[in-house]
Order: sequence, then C-alpha cells, then structure tokens
Amino acid sequence: MSNLTRPEAQSSAAAAGHPWSRFVAIGDSFTEGIGDPDPESPGGHRGWADRVAEELAHGHDDFAYANLAIRGRLLQQIIEEQIEPALALQPDLISICAGGNDVIRPRADPDALAEKMDQSVARLAASGATIVLFTAPDVGDTPLFGSVRARAAIYNENLRTVAARHDAVVADMWALRQLKAPQMWAPDRLHFSPLGHHTIAAMVLDALNVEHTLQPEAPKPLPPKRWRTARTEDLVWARQHFMPWVLRRLRHQSSGDGILPKRPAADPFFGPGMPPGTAV
Repeated sequence: MSNLTRPEAQSSAAAAGHPWSRFVAIGDSFTEGIGDPDPESPGGHRGWADRVAEELAHGHDDFAYANLAIRGRLLQQIIEEQIEPALALQPDLISICAGGNDVIRPRADPDALAEKMDQSVARLAASGATIVLFTAPDVGDTPLFGSVRARAAIYNENLRTVAARHDAVVADMWALRQLKAPQMWAPDRLHFSPLGHHTIAAMVLDALNVEHTLQPEAPKPLPPKRWRTARTEDLVWARQHFMPWVLRRLRHQSSGDGILPKRPAADPFFGPGMPPGTAV
C-alpha cells in the first residue's frame, strides 16, 4: 500500500501518473457495470470501474483490481457483505457508491442513509486508502423519478459532508450534466449505457487528478419523436423493464439474488490496448 496520505496522493498523481497499486470497487449494479454489456468481461459487463482500472493499469505492472459490487444491493447489504472483504484485500484505492437502491424507495430517509454511509466511509478511510465517494445523478423531473429527485439531492448534500469529514474524493455525478442526454442511459432507463459508463469513468479519473486516454464523446442529438411514437416506446419500456422491477419489489426479490462478485480477488488487470504478452 502507498504511504502517501490522500491529499499527497492526489497532488502527486498528475506528476507521477498515479500512486495507487490496488483498486477495489464496491457497490450495486452501477459499479458492477450493468448497462455496459461486454461478453469478454467477467460477468458479461464492463462498466465505469473496469474502464477506470484499465486506465490506472497503464504503466503500472503491479496494479491489481477487484470489483465486489452486486446488482440490486441495498446500502445495508453492501455494508454487511462488501466492506470487510474489500478491506481484507488491502487496497490503497477504494470506490463506494451505495444507497441508490434505497433512495428510490418511497419511504427512504436520506439523512438516515447518510449516517450509515458516514460510518462506512470512516471504516474504509481508517485503512489509509484513498476513498472515492459518488453522488447520485440528477434524474430530472420525469413522471417516474421526479419524486426521487428531492431525496437524491438531500442525500447528495449529506454525502458531500461525509466526504469532507473523511477526506474522500467526490465523484460528482449530479454535476455531470452530460448524463441528462438520453444516449447516456441503457434501454431500461435505470442503468447507464456504454457511453454513460465511459463518461463517468473519465469524470472519476479527472476527480483523482489522473491523466488518461478517455476522450469526451458527445452524443449526437436524437431526432424529434412524434407523441404517439414516444408513448408507444414508454409502454414497451414499462412492460419490459419497469413492471418486472416493481414485481421484484413486491415479492421482496432482487436482481442480484444468486449473483456473485464478478472480480472477487485483487488480480492484475490488463485492459484493452495493453501490449500483447503482458498478462501472465
């Protein structure tokens, strides 16, 4: 593990590439990479965390990466199932994005969730690792998620306080206005598309003050839709994605039931573009 403190690590990152050698990501479907399908990636999904690890691995032969995130996990489940296993891997860089599946529930208390996050981030930060903490994205004032927006904003403000208290790096998705483009979202409208994950990965690396090769990719404007076309698409989406999600909630089921972490061990990571023969 690096002997640098978090501020020293961030200030030295730009000059020396970066100071981290072991990255562990914990969380839910967002960190698992759902919405960014890739049959060659473990679990069949790539995602922002894999993309960040690919960049961090360049020029660092000893770099290792683990991803313990599992889709559908609530905050308490992430705390109970992932924090101690993450710390056991002795990372010097940890990302945590949690609470999103809680916030969208009607009775969610963003203040109570933030108290849990505060305790969790304190536990992670005590290891000496650099902590990356995510805010929730701005879902906008849509018919489905408009009521969630206020809770997410309160939760985000609490998270910024948590980050300041524990000297964590804030990966601010709420401020990433590019995510408002429809092309940033997967067809289920609940997860990010490959373009969304790419954009978020670049934002995370910028927040860490790490030079990277991810170029901004501006989505092309979508042609205007007729009212009937848009409503038909809404009905198809509701039948294929929204209603199954509602039924799982009613049945107390999770999309992550029976799913294991896609990268449970901190192994050497060699992303696209690495020289042939470097993976051993």
